Amino acid sequence: MSSVTQNDIVKALSGVIDPESGRNVVAAGLLRGLIVRDGHIGFSLEVSPERGPSMEPVRRECEEAVRKLPGVLSVTAVVTAHRDQPQQAPRPAPQAAHGHDHGHGHGQRRTSAHSGPIRVPGVAAIVAVASGKGGVGKSTVAVNLALGLAKLGRRVGLLDADIYGPSIPRMLGIKGKPEANAETKKLIPMSNYGIKTMSIGFLVDEDTPMIWRGPMVQSALTQMLMDVEWGELDVLIVDMPPGTGDAQLTMAQRVPLTGAVVVSTPQDIALIDARKGYAMFEKTHVPVFGIVENMAYFVSPGSGEKSYIFGQGGARRMAETLGCDFLGEVPLHMTVRETSDAGTPVVATAPDSEEARPFIEIARRVGAHLDRALSSTEHRAPKIVIED
Repeated sequence: MSSVTQNDIVKALSGVIDPESGRNVVAAGLLRGLIVRDGHIGFSLEVSPERGPSMEPVRRECEEAVRKLPGVLSVTAVVTAHRDQPQQAPRPAPQAAHGHDHGHGHGQRRTSAHSGPIRVPGVAAIVAVASGKGGVGKSTVAVNLALGLAKLGRRVGLLDADIYGPSIPRMLGIKGKPEANAETKKLIPMSNYGIKTMSIGFLVDEDTPMIWRGPMVQSALTQMLMDVEWGELDVLIVDMPPGTGDAQLTMAQRVPLTGAVVVSTPQDIALIDARKGYAMFEKTHVPVFGIVENMAYFVSPGSGEKSYIFGQGGARRMAETLGCDFLGEVPLHMTVRETSDAGTPVVATAPDSEEARPFIEIARRVGAHLDRALSSTEHRAPKIVIED
């Protein structure tokens, strides 16, 4: 397979005409943020806000022009609507027929490349694992929860939705890059320990910073859901990025999430942010299955004494206050940290160990919530009654 270059991309895009200026999109100065990484292409078309909704045909034409090039595995094109003259009186926002149009900064709007609800064929349920802030061990919980559900007999996938800080490839010990199906052009997910996985970390070098604007992040998340051959899954676990920004809202508003799991440490500062994450799901009508208290306590290797480094029982009390399920507490074990760093997660390599037990129990609880949620959905399905 030949290696596609930036010059190849620019040449292909030079054949796409901007209807307003009559020039090609490159000559018209619309092309921004071109990224070429091992056959995976990303770029944006920057226009004025009022042109955003009408640029979808041009965006699709650009994607198609690049997709035809030899060596191209995937294309992510987005429209970035930017107001170059903020001193002018702002025009009324266009009526969005393509979903929500979120403002970013003063006098600036951006339009997502994809709109409408995201459907993932073959996936029965999608569960988000989220936290209000970073550093609480959310990815460790997500990986071991996915592995725990697999140990309990479910077909499981894991999506690393943290575009800026992907950690799933390292935690699952997966190297290399995904291949594309020659017929469908969809990416084939990587796999280890029986878990199908996709992450932006497979497509870029580990040390490469992702300097992407919000619309490109949202488009990348959309493609990792829709343009990946997930196959038949009982549940897809989504390791969400920390916080409650654009990427999180994209997942909560447009992805049919069956439920969410919120991860926090017991300390007050983490719980404040965890409440924000809980509130985001509540406002977007996503059921919160419950809260996990990670790093609940440290067990001294010598004496076995418990030390509550970050406080005691904070997440449990928050769950009681919010009226949601407390899914369990995970102690701070050196083994969990070491196996995560080594790509040999404890639930996969030592499922019967003391360290793996809390994750397995959390998986049982989440599995019970899944069964109830799916059963409730089935019961709400309309019935056709034929009367004489």
